[in-house]
This record gives sequence, C-alpha cells and structure tokens, in this order.
Amino acid sequence: MHKKYALTIALGFTILLATASLVRLNNMPDIGVSFGDKLFHFGAYVVMTLVWFNFFGIKKNIRKKKAIFIAVIIASLFGMIIEVLQSALTVSRDGDINDVVANNIGVLIAALFLWFLPIKDVKKY
Repeated sequence: MHKKYALTIALGFTILLATASLVRLNNMPDIGVSFGDKLFHFGAYVVMTLVWFNFFGIKKNIRKKKAIFIAVIIASLFGMIIEVLQSALTVSRDGDINDVVANNIGVLIAALFLWFLPIKDVKKY
C-alpha cells in the first residue's frame, strides 16, 4: 500500500464502519450461521486495527510495539463508542455487549498477528 494513502484509507474505513454501524441496514444477506453478525464485527475490527497500524507504523514511522498499542486503543474505543451511540442515537439499532466482545476479539487477533509478524523496515516511497 502506498504510504501517502495510509491516512485516507484509515479514515475512510473508520467513516465507512461508523456509517454502517449507525444506519438502518435492510435485507442483510444471511450467511447461514446464527453468529454471522459477530463474524462481521470480528472481521471489521481486524481490518480497522490493521489499517490504523499501517498508518502509525508505516506512514508515521512509529515503533512497531507503540503503533500496535495505538491501533488497539483506537479500534477498541471506537467499537465501544459505536455501541453506545447505537443505543443512544438510533431507533433501529441496539448496543450489544456481545458486539463489543466480538470487536475486541478481532482487535486482539490483529494485534497478535502484527506482534508476531516479522516487519522489516519499510523503504521510503
């Protein structure tokens, strides 16, 4: 991913996720499992953690451990705030503690992946 787009991608994904989380979603496809919603939460927050890590770790050249920590904090807090906003601002969506758990499992899996992934110094573009 080209470094100059890292912030645009991170902000764009975050705005897209906030929008999808706060608007009424009609006719969502059924993936055939009762916990399909939780799989979406898990996957979305894996991606969110990765794109924010990309911004801080690669674009801003922050040390790997610190970049992981910042990405984890951003994604976890964002997920909790969205669930509160769903309860407070929408009539079609409800905040759910199980969604927060699924979000944070996704964040932690992404963090573990990044922690153990050997990331070499990135050349400047």
